[in-house]
Amino acid sequence: MTMHAIHFVGPINSSVSGQFIRKCSDAVSQGATELLVQITTMGGECSYGFALYNFLRALPIPVNTHNLGTVESMGNILFMAGERRTACHYSKFLIHPFHWTLHGSIDHARMAEYAMSMNYDLELYSQIMLERTQGAAETLAVRDYLKAEPRMLSSAEAVETGLIHAVEELELPADATLSCVHS
Repeated sequence: MTMHAIHFVGPINSSVSGQFIRKCSDAVSQGATELLVQITTMGGECSYGFALYNFLRALPIPVNTHNLGTVESMGNILFMAGERRTACHYSKFLIHPFHWTLHGSIDHARMAEYAMSMNYDLELYSQIMLERTQGAAETLAVRDYLKAEPRMLSSAEAVETGLIHAVEELELPADATLSCVHS
């Protein structure tokens, strides 16, 4: 069994996502039989978060995720791609409303397009979170958290809500291949 571990430390954006896809692809090409993604992120852009989720779910090897300290916002979607999800005892998860930065002036049609896109992203986010936490002791009110009532979860609360399967401190096999993606 050949484990490759990738530390994902930084925002979810075009640059970091491209680096990450390259590292994962390289791991598969090098014969990895398991991929562990250790995540610390404050989140980022929805389009890249959903793309990374779909990419990881499509890999031909098992992918597990681990929260190294904080997984926030769109980072939760990246994190939920893991078959087995774990977190350090001293870690947190944050689900909060989307916010976009708009540059320059926009017309009514563009504003309607942005609202439509934001609503669609909210539905995708909710579907993924609810699907991946199905059967948990506590059901997450994801839509509420995304609209107006943010929620911070400890590692213990993450177990109860199905975000993670277990609280575990990070232990890597001595023969694991390590790499890092950061901004």
